[in-house]
Amino acid sequence: MSSFWDSRYQQQVTPWESGQLPAGFATLVPTLLPRVHSVLLPGCGSGYEVAYLQRQGLQVAAIDFSAEAVARARQQLGPLAPLVRQADFFSDEVDGSWDWVYERAFLCALPPSRWPAYAEKMAQLVKPGGYLAGYFFLRPTLKGPPFGAALAQLQALLQPWFTLYQQTPVTGSLPVFAPDEYWLCWQRSDAHLTTVI
Repeated sequence: MSSFWDSRYQQQVTPWESGQLPAGFATLVPTLLPRVHSVLLPGCGSGYEVAYLQRQGLQVAAIDFSAEAVARARQQLGPLAPLVRQADFFSDEVDGSWDWVYERAFLCALPPSRWPAYAEKMAQLVKPGGYLAGYFFLRPTLKGPPFGAALAQLQALLQPWFTLYQQTPVTGSLPVFAPDEYWLCWQRSDAHLTTVI
């Protein structure tokens, strides 16, 4: 429920937020350029990555379920505020065909029961040959958020549509994720291109 996330922002309990770009972001993102021209940021939080990605010449759109997160992101982005909107990732209003969907503390915010729907939605949004890439929390957890997963779990979840081709450990992660945060880059395969409901 969005009220849970709204209250976390209102109470300043946001251990997934660093107030700046994530560790290694400016080094890792260029590995995808110039193969991508558009990027979607679901669960964008305060949206610190939005301005950086826009400066790289990308078409950028960012969404969050939480009205509080969207308000914070818009405030810190100033003239780029229109790039952020409130939306439910799983709804029909989130659509399009993206070169890249960026993952950052979004999957681990979802209970594992929602992960199959996440994988199917990502398969809808990422163009064939495009990428699901970003930061993944590779520590299985019994409770959350954050809900961590083993790499084998993610592979089982995503491999009907995606192939993992880059795995880079992240140094300087926030305490809630360290030392088990990895930059993973999954490429959307050309197979299984039937419409996903």
